[in-house]
Amino acid sequence: MDAATGEVLSYREKKTPPAGGKRLETLLEDLDKSKAEAESLFDREMEAMKDRDRLLDEKFKEALKRAEESPEDQPPPRPFDLD
Repeated sequence: MDAATGEVLSYREKKTPPAGGKRLETLLEDLDKSKAEAESLFDREMEAMKDRDRLLDEKFKEALKRAEESPEDQPPPRPFDLD
């Protein structure tokens, strides 16, 4: 501002954060939420893998039992006879 005339010589607008700018506390809360979601997902996948191992073991035992019960005197079919 000019002291003699009272005229504004220059003006600067107050800097505002960029659109979508968040406060540090909000960012930390979001980080904690995503960390909790990731841990929950990891726990669910670990349980699924434990269950998967059990299911695969049961299927293997069932296939082994069927293999033992099947007749061994017949040769396996030849692929070109299937056409």
